[in-house]
Amino acid sequence: MRVIYDSETDTRTVIFIDTPLVESDDDWLGVILDYDEAGNLVSLEVLDAWRRVGLPYRIECLVVPSGVSLEEGGGGYHLEHSTVRTIEDSRGEVK
Repeated sequence: MRVIYDSETDTRTVIFIDTPLVESDDDWLGVILDYDEAGNLVSLEVLDAWRRVGLPYRIECLVVPSGVSLEEGGGGYHLEHSTVRTIEDSRGEVK
């Protein structure tokens, strides 16, 4: 997965798989979903990212170990059961 922030266009793109796009859906205001030939979600793009997600160049990656439920502990996950990594790149690209 790649997450790219383009400061020139103020867009944040999350690319799930690297495959050709055949269809885009922009039914949601400010969000574009891209699909491959099989109908799988390939990527999503958030327009006006600074306004919609704040600090669009900041990413937190939460890795939940096998056997730990996200519902554990009253409907929320516990960070002590997980590994959290925050990535900030002033250039706007996180890989």
